[in-house]
Amino acid sequence: MPYQPGTEWQYDVPTTGSTRLPPDAGYGRALTNQGYGFEVAVADLIDNSIDAQADKIVVHFLRDADRILSLLIIDNGKGMDEEGLDAAMTVGRRRDYGDGALGMYGTGLKAASLSHASSLTVVSRTRRSRAAGRLLTAEGIEDGFRCDTVDPRYAQELVDRYDGVIEWQGTVVRWDGVRAFETVARGQSDQFLSKAISRLETHLGLYLHRYLQRGLKLDIAVWDVGNGGQGPGEEVDHIAVEALDPFGYKVPGKVGYPREFVAPVESLGDLRLKAHIWPAKSKQAGFRQVGSLTDRQGFYFYRNDRLVQAGGWNGWRNPEGHLVLARVAVELPPQDNNVLSLDVKKEKITVTQAFTDGLDKAVDSQGRTFRSFILDAETAYRDGSRRNEIVRKPVTPPGKGLDPKVKRVIKEELPEKPGEEPIAFVWGPLPADQFFGLDRESNVVILNKAYREDFNDGRRGGSNDTPVTKTLLYLLLEDCFGLGRWERSRQDRLDYWNTILMASVEAQRARRAQPLS
Repeated sequence: MPYQPGTEWQYDVPTTGSTRLPPDAGYGRALTNQGYGFEVAVADLIDNSIDAQADKIVVHFLRDADRILSLLIIDNGKGMDEEGLDAAMTVGRRRDYGDGALGMYGTGLKAASLSHASSLTVVSRTRRSRAAGRLLTAEGIEDGFRCDTVDPRYAQELVDRYDGVIEWQGTVVRWDGVRAFETVARGQSDQFLSKAISRLETHLGLYLHRYLQRGLKLDIAVWDVGNGGQGPGEEVDHIAVEALDPFGYKVPGKVGYPREFVAPVESLGDLRLKAHIWPAKSKQAGFRQVGSLTDRQGFYFYRNDRLVQAGGWNGWRNPEGHLVLARVAVELPPQDNNVLSLDVKKEKITVTQAFTDGLDKAVDSQGRTFRSFILDAETAYRDGSRRNEIVRKPVTPPGKGLDPKVKRVIKEELPEKPGEEPIAFVWGPLPADQFFGLDRESNVVILNKAYREDFNDGRRGGSNDTPVTKTLLYLLLEDCFGLGRWERSRQDRLDYWNTILMASVEAQRARRAQPLS
């Protein structure tokens, strides 16, 4: 609008023309510093798989002996053709999302990936198009936004490699040059992967819990390519991610909950708040295993059933120890608004004063205020703190090789010894008269691989096979780790356990050899 000189305040800034300013190629370096945490970045890519209508997704770590090579995310979604791949890899391109989509800004694939990896490759196939791929790097972006075309023969080979997931259509996202992998010291890859997978499993189980509860199959696997990629390779770990419901208690901490409050929020309308009070001292995974209890009190915002903030009071009040039982589910309104804003990484909501003012006016159907919920949560916490409780002895936590469902229940039931390496289970060579052995230096229980098929009904089994056998051994052997002097009586106990277990192996073999009647 033209400028009219005068003394009055200009409500609109006057302009005299326009200039088109295309993005600078140096933006590629900015993409590598977006502040994405590792788990948050992987979750962002899985959002794309869900938007592509995938119901089976695998997060795949590739390693070669002690070196971690790459991370891949494979899904059986509807896939992309050449045109779709070009659009997905275009930096700064805004795409249209449907009302129920998890994607928002169109930057997640590139920003999340290049925040952690030097190279992003996407290979995809639809029901009507052949496998195709694109490769993007920060250097390529700086070189005039260059995106390389993947050799179609390799694209097809990669899709074929994952035909257990991709049958007719699907996508593979591959990260190479992952900076966290390149800093792992020699001999530390097992420990790094164990911790990284545990954090990733918790994050995905929490933030995608509604999708997992509805049947989404999400696995995390580790594959050793073997002999520099020339050998057949083998799967060395595989877990199915289970839902971690932050409201999954069986009995509420106070009668009458959950309770719904309605907050009148200016310029947004009525916002519904579903207030929950957990039972005091709950050991359930959805309460104990989703991070610090203090950090997890407060608001849980959902967008299209995807959790986008897990805890925090957003400036309404400070977190307090006596409010750890208080959690509130809030469904974000479908329409864009200027009151509740989600950040690009989809892990935090920024609110305005209109939201906090609305909380002060929120009431339930019986006229009780939202602040009465806070008082009820405090009362439930104090009542629970006064109850007598049997204190269970801490244990060394279970690790790789034990089924994740079993590990979760153990963690719910027993406190962990701080700073102890988890006890892992592996099948390896042992003398014929020995069913198990201990590597106490590395916290490993070794099972005699000669008897593996006997406990797997003749099958090879996966890395988490024979859960009953391994769980019983864990309960028996847990106190044999983390000790100082090794006592003769303890060794004698292991010897007669081995002798008795060998008798059970012979009995198992005899049963398998009997013909079915």
